[in-house]
Amino acid sequence: MTNAQVPGWQAWLAVAMGGLAGTELRYGLGLAFPETAGTMPLTTLGINVAGSFVLAGLTTVWMARPRTAFWLRAGLGPGLLGSFTTFSAVIFSIDQLATAGEHPVWMAYLGLSLALGLGAAAGGWRTGRLLTDRLEAAS
Repeated sequence: MTNAQVPGWQAWLAVAMGGLAGTELRYGLGLAFPETAGTMPLTTLGINVAGSFVLAGLTTVWMARPRTAFWLRAGLGPGLLGSFTTFSAVIFSIDQLATAGEHPVWMAYLGLSLALGLGAAAGGWRTGRLLTDRLEAAS
């Protein structure tokens, strides 16, 4: 690997800082909206759906404007949103619900996670396109 392919310290620092912020934001929302055992984890669902929307929107804008600084994309994408939205939280919740025998709940949760996550990503993509179109029209 050549030095041109290795991210600079700014990108590593941005991912670390974004990861810290995303984790703390997720933790704070978990405290503000606690989930009750045996029920659908709506806080985790909301976090992951919101993160899907934002990540799709940002990625769409970044694709249209590829000159966005790499450290910024790394800090917001894998850093902030990667730690804010986690697939492991979905799997953990499903495992807990399945172990408790709450089969209809975990199946509904899995279905909602997939459907709402994909819908949010589609909405984020559309919003990113609209934003990009407006930015291009203004320039």
